[in-house]
Amino acid sequence: KLLLRKQWYQRRVAITAGSMASYQSLGPIKEHIYKEKHTGGVTLKDVESHMWVKEFAAFLKKSGKLTIPKWTDIVKTATFKELPPKDNDWYYIRSAALLRRVYLRQGVGTGSLRKIYGGRINRGSAPSHHKNASASVIRHALKGLVEMKLIANHPDGGRMITSAGRRDADRIASQVMSASQVAVEEAEEEVAIVAEE
Repeated sequence: KLLLRKQWYQRRVAITAGSMASYQSLGPIKEHIYKEKHTGGVTLKDVESHMWVKEFAAFLKKSGKLTIPKWTDIVKTATFKELPPKDNDWYYIRSAALLRRVYLRQGVGTGSLRKIYGGRINRGSAPSHHKNASASVIRHALKGLVEMKLIANHPDGGRMITSAGRRDADRIASQVMSASQVAVEEAEEEVAIVAEE
């Protein structure tokens, strides 16, 4: 607890001491905070979510083990949507995002995931309301992840991550971390060259 409290304090000092722009310019991983007191390996929680989801979706597509339903090109992801997704790889991205949600919150079920991926329905001149996402899409994606043995059914209901799923998620997270560190180092070199001129 003391270590976590110290890390939290160091983050607060880093944010308040420098301007927000300089804090954000260090990259999406906040590398300087990570390097100070991080013990153990890189986990999914250490990297930015959108970067991890993209990389894990590419991993799922490359592995070829995730079964894609025939209806992915015509289905909408929710009733309030007007059109299906434009991206052809949207099913891989949704599956990766669902795996991340299960990783972060064990025992999450289809009902709560419907709320998370839901959105506003446009009702014309009437006020907008929240509508849940399609349960069918979420259920099929979760079944595909169960078949890959990345997640399993939780004893109390919902889904939980397996050891293989945690291993793959953390491996992709370490790849994202190392790629972002290289990008930060290149950006620092460019800034140093510009400063010299």
